[in-house]
Amino acid sequence: MVDKNDTERSPTSIERARKKQLAQEEGSRMMAQFQQEAVAVRKNMERLRALRLAKESEAEAQADSEPAAPKKKARKKA
Repeated sequence: MVDKNDTERSPTSIERARKKQLAQEEGSRMMAQFQQEAVAVRKNMERLRALRLAKESEAEAQADSEPAAPKKKARKKA
């Protein structure tokens, strides 16, 4: 039985290690991309929320400034 040193690795072992390293790097890149997209989505949501709130407050202010038209009473039919 022949013992192998840790420094002597088979080609398949080297290839597996290389593939594992590449997969790990790709996973890191994908996580970074996902986090950047999540930040962009949150910024856009905040921007849209601010626009919606501004529009709602403008509409509310305009509704408050306009006098309400007197309501006509419904006539009862006999």
